[in-house]
Amino acid sequence: VGDRVVAFSDYKAWSELVAIPTKYVYKIPDNLSFHDAAALLMNFVVAYIIMFDLAGVREGQSILAHSLGGGVGQAIVQLANTIPNVVIFGTASAHKHEAIKSKGNVAHLFDHSVDYTQAIRKESSDGVDIVLDCLCGDDTNKGIAILKPMGKYILFGSSNIVTGETKSFFSFAKSLQLPDNLVWWQVDKINPLKLYDDNKLIGGFQLRRLLFRQGHYEYIGKVVSKVLDLYNQGKIKPTIDSVWAFEDVGEAMQKLCDRKNVGKIILDPTAEPRPKSPEKKAPEASANAEGTPGGEEKKEPVANGE
Repeated sequence: VGDRVVAFSDYKAWSELVAIPTKYVYKIPDNLSFHDAAALLMNFVVAYIIMFDLAGVREGQSILAHSLGGGVGQAIVQLANTIPNVVIFGTASAHKHEAIKSKGNVAHLFDHSVDYTQAIRKESSDGVDIVLDCLCGDDTNKGIAILKPMGKYILFGSSNIVTGETKSFFSFAKSLQLPDNLVWWQVDKINPLKLYDDNKLIGGFQLRRLLFRQGHYEYIGKVVSKVLDLYNQGKIKPTIDSVWAFEDVGEAMQKLCDRKNVGKIILDPTAEPRPKSPEKKAPEASANAEGTPGGEEKKEPVANGE
């Protein structure tokens, strides 16, 4: 009782008080803030598992990872930088490139709208060793195609379920009514014999299902300990974009959907709401040179000739 803790929650995490079984709860070290703990737990646990336990990143290998401006993307960069001579190819919105490069060593960064596979081939003609894909859709096809022999493709998200420059819950709901727009179905059928011939491996990872449906909480606890060790060694530090009060959750989610964040967006029940901009009033009608409202001409009385 009284320990500072951080936890994974299956549902209802956006609350001031949450009841969670102890098997999903982890003690926060004294040198770790609540905000950093929240970002560290989600982002780095996912990144650690897909990189080391599934993909098995080794010295001298190359990685293609999408959405490097997000929380998990930033964690991938930092973890990759702990291994000598790992070359990172990444995609992110162009306006995030400078911030991403300032926070970690990324060799090649592309806007997702360009043909990044051709750009990668110019730098590495035989492709990359590992693809970490949080997008799905046609990026799955591109990711598998860009793999070297003995390469590994790991899917850990499906952001491409919503199309367009600006994502929102409304556009997601609309896409469900328009099957042709569901780009996550634009994935070629996987032929095991072709994987066999090409010497390629594919896999997937979903933390929530592994933890809450498949019951691997002991394994996740071990990964949390490894991530905390890396933090205590000063090798990693979570990237937090901004902290928001519960009253501002709409603005926080809109920033996330608009892809304007670099790092994790945190909701803090103790934070003060941000001041709202005063509503703009309609401009009052302007006066003309004679001082009449609305710019109308001032009418003089007409003489009747008397």
